[in-house]
Amino acid sequence: MEFKAEHRTIINAVTLFLWITLLNMDRRLNILSTTFLNQFGEVVNFKNYFLTSLFQMNMKTGKGWVDVGNAMMADGFFQAAMVGLEQLYCKLMQRASTEADITLQKSAMERDLFKVVSYQAEAAIALGDFQRASSCSLRCKDMLIRLPKMTGYLHILCYNFGIEAYKQNKYEESSFWLSQSYDIGKMDKNTIGPEMLAKVLRLLATAYLDWNDREYCDKALHAVNLANKEHLNPAGIFLKMKILLKSETANEELHEAVMEILHLDMSLDFCLNVAKLLMDHEREFVGFDLMKIICERFKSSEDIGKALLLHIDMLLQRKEELLAKEKIEEIIIGHRRGRKLKPELVSCFHNILWQKAARSFEVQNYAEALNWYHYSLRFYAIDKTDLDLAKLQRNMASCYLHLKQLDKAKASVREAERRDPINIFTQFYIFKIAVLEQNSTRALRAINTLERLITGVVPKENALRMDKDSPVTLLSLVAQFALENGQQIVAGKALEYLAQYSEDPQQVLSALKTFYFQIHIKVKDFKYKIFLFNAAVLKIAHSFHDKNSTEDSTVNEAQWFRKIAWNLAVQCDKDPVTMREFFILSYKLSQFCPSDQVILIAQKTCLLMAAAVDLEQGRKASTTSEQTQLLNRALEEINECKHIWNILKETGNFSGDPCETLLLLYEFEVKAKMNDPLLDSFLESLWELPHLECKTFETIALLAVEKPAHYPSIALKALNRALLLYKKKQSIDAVKYSKCVRNLINLLVPDGVPSTELCPPEEIWGYFEDALSFISHTEDYPESETLWLMVKSWNIGIYMYGGKKYVSAEKWCDLSLRFLDHLGSLKRNYETQMNTLYGELVEALSKSKGSVFNEE
Repeated sequence: MEFKAEHRTIINAVTLFLWITLLNMDRRLNILSTTFLNQFGEVVNFKNYFLTSLFQMNMKTGKGWVDVGNAMMADGFFQAAMVGLEQLYCKLMQRASTEADITLQKSAMERDLFKVVSYQAEAAIALGDFQRASSCSLRCKDMLIRLPKMTGYLHILCYNFGIEAYKQNKYEESSFWLSQSYDIGKMDKNTIGPEMLAKVLRLLATAYLDWNDREYCDKALHAVNLANKEHLNPAGIFLKMKILLKSETANEELHEAVMEILHLDMSLDFCLNVAKLLMDHEREFVGFDLMKIICERFKSSEDIGKALLLHIDMLLQRKEELLAKEKIEEIIIGHRRGRKLKPELVSCFHNILWQKAARSFEVQNYAEALNWYHYSLRFYAIDKTDLDLAKLQRNMASCYLHLKQLDKAKASVREAERRDPINIFTQFYIFKIAVLEQNSTRALRAINTLERLITGVVPKENALRMDKDSPVTLLSLVAQFALENGQQIVAGKALEYLAQYSEDPQQVLSALKTFYFQIHIKVKDFKYKIFLFNAAVLKIAHSFHDKNSTEDSTVNEAQWFRKIAWNLAVQCDKDPVTMREFFILSYKLSQFCPSDQVILIAQKTCLLMAAAVDLEQGRKASTTSEQTQLLNRALEEINECKHIWNILKETGNFSGDPCETLLLLYEFEVKAKMNDPLLDSFLESLWELPHLECKTFETIALLAVEKPAHYPSIALKALNRALLLYKKKQSIDAVKYSKCVRNLINLLVPDGVPSTELCPPEEIWGYFEDALSFISHTEDYPESETLWLMVKSWNIGIYMYGGKKYVSAEKWCDLSLRFLDHLGSLKRNYETQMNTLYGELVEALSKSKGSVFNEE
């Protein structure tokens, strides 16, 4: 029974209270008994009664504390009990009236004293105080002359102490307690039988033996001889053999001891155990001699098969293979003639043969392994008992494959498939043969069957029982075998299943790297490589949560796969979708690497490239849902890239890096095309950015009106800002300026019709005037752009004329002529025609009476 800390505290408190109460009562009783004596002249023995009660309470409380494991607390109570017992003894001796009375009182007191001292020994053992425990036990032993009935109790107590010490490997203490137990037991042979004494002596001999010192072997031998003399027992005889072997006794003496055993008519099993003990200690001479005697003595026994099999096993272990084969032939012939092995021994016989075959296989002696498997096959032909014949055929097939005997291997595999088609190892050998025959279809079929077996599609009662890692390890071997034999497609399928089911990330990563080296030149199709890197991402992630893997090795693997994925992305510049896949894979793998500047730059680039591809694919999307999906994915990449960019900026100067500008443009495109309600707030912060360039504003303008986005007002504002920035430059690039002007005019005058909703006519006129003014002060303005403005303004004039806005029409046509004046070499081509047209227009206007009043 165990007490919690709080319970023990309560017990201590209650005990202390009772103790103090009784002591106070003891003082009162002194007065009370004296008073009674003075008044009545008689002794009323209340005090003796309470002293006895106090002693009993201390002794029993102490024993209770020992039983619950608090020896320290118990020891205090036992000391108090001893003091109380001495006081009680003095009081009782003073009051005793006769000699018989004194003898009776002393006997009772000694019994109590024996109990307290024995309890003190228990407490000392619990506290690890051997000296005190032994002193208490010897004191109790001296008291046995007067208390013979306590002999059995003390004998068992010392025996238990010996067992505890032996369990704690305290052999010296154990030998002391067991010796005391034996000595005490001899004092009362009527109660303690020879079997118990022999048991104590055998344990004593074992303690001496395990003391692991040669000088104690003699003591161990003496103890076991005494035990066998007290009561002969197979355990004692076997222990004696162990001691003799430990003491390196000569073979002649061992042989004599063996003969003594045989004269005692011990059982076959006991004799075989002795033979195995001899062989385990490399005493082959005595062991084999004993085996011959055993086989002869028990030849008529129905259990003789045990001896024969042990003899064969011993011969094989000592590499006496010729003699072992003779014995095997004897068993096979004897079994055929009616001397059958018991069913349980048949399985043992096959195991011996298979183990020997396995050892031959391990040293690559495949022909010899086949010989041992053939013995098993021959015995099965006679016996027909339960044997895993399919496994035997698979093992033989493996030997044949190593010996390049493909036809024999196929025959063995066919037999294994007939008997156990849903075994993974059967399918493994079917696969190997298919690969060797270059039969990819059958090899893939075998791999698919393996996958079904691993996932438990096959009924459990038909599945082979094996270690859970065996099927996955087999997939690794399958992939490796296929690669070694040039079957990349087959290997890819095996690796796919390996990555799916293996719980060992390192195993998968090693297989994936091997696979990559095999296919990176030979196979042009990137889908296998994408699968390979996706599998690597999953397994590296798993490896980070695996306690058995080291962080450094996982980081190294991640670095290797990250760099290869990056290189593959660069190689796929003509296939943007595949390029994005590899950039994303490289990014995912980089997340398992230390976040230094190099990694952050790589992550930023990967996400920018992936977002760019998604936006481009979104522009080409055939459906709205597809476009939305691509834009959402791009937005996720943009947000993640912004986070990385903010971290990266803190590590150095990146003023020349266009990342921030690209992120702004990408995010604007997504928000514009998805009609994001937060677009206006996004633009408010964008307009305030000081570092944006003309090109950025021009790109914003283009994106603002690129379908499905339609924000002409944003485009107009962006183009205005771009023109303003151009004008602020010391040296204006007239070509870029002219293109910006063209974009602005096209936005305001789509299809030659001024857009009054976007901008009033006066502002449109102002943009043309600004352009004309710029042209008049710039020599580098492209002539083709001046010509374009001339045509555009003329067309607006004609549009106005058609709308009966004659004054406006004349004004726009006049503006067109002013642009004409700034043409260079092209002026001659257009001057005559334009002047003629303008004259016709003016004439038409003069004929239109009241035209001014018809204009809105």
